Amino acid sequence: MTAAGGRTSAGLLLHRPGPGGGQPEVLLGHLGGPYWVRRERAWGIPKGEIDPGEEPHTAAAREFTEELGLAVPDGPWHDLGEVRQSGGKRELVWALAADLDPEAITPGTFELEWPPRSGRVQSFPEVDRVAWLALDRADALVIAGQRPFLRRLQDLLAG
Repeated sequence: MTAAGGRTSAGLLLHRPGPGGGQPEVLLGHLGGPYWVRRERAWGIPKGEIDPGEEPHTAAAREFTEELGLAVPDGPWHDLGEVRQSGGKRELVWALAADLDPEAITPGTFELEWPPRSGRVQSFPEVDRVAWLALDRADALVIAGQRPFLRRLQDLLAG
């Protein structure tokens, strides 16, 4: 799906109550590949581009499964709206209350010429690690363009 001015991605943000009824936690993945390996603020919501003719909701589910290697948990989805990134890309995200074990995740992979201009194509994981993070910690680690979704989730849960 292409928006005027750029591409569109869809994602799914899992959340659960924190330990002992504390601050809610969200499931984020640390972006895989050589560009992100040493960057701490490189965590993100499982998401990806919407294919031509694909419904955003379907793309979010597909990307969740591709990135994490797990089926989407059952439960109602709550629309967290859209954020336009600085490069013009649109991101649509839904929230889903669910729990899963990060150890069960088998991330998908992507191929990239690495090192650049070497002619050698290597395979890298979509995410190199996944973790449940309290909202305040997630806010400090998530890529900047996705921070609005964390705030919207917090408002939804407080609602």
